Amino acid sequence: MDREEQESGSGQAELDPDAPITMAGFPSCDETIERLYYYLDGELTEQRREEIGRHLDLCGPCGSAVEFEAELRKVVANRCRERVPDSLIDRVAAALDAEQLRARAGGLESAGPADPR
Repeated sequence: MDREEQESGSGQAELDPDAPITMAGFPSCDETIERLYYYLDGELTEQRREEIGRHLDLCGPCGSAVEFEAELRKVVANRCRERVPDSLIDRVAAALDAEQLRARAGGLESAGPADPR
């Protein structure tokens, strides 16, 4: 399912990222910002991407917005790569094992071994 289908299913107004842009191929700031995530995600046609890119090159505020969003994505991506410490994984696994033993002692069914790795 693409982003358009997801948005239309959530009750939000539909945005067609490939809808015509006014002013002879030069989108307004509002149109550019509305399509910013489609632009960053590579979900626009080549023509639309070029139109948005021209706007971003010539418009300081919109160019700053795309730079901020692109940098934010890099920061989030780098933070999400951090590994959970082995000691925390071991503590969680031990707690899950202890809970399984307690559940079995109480006569409850278990979902299986507790190894989060």
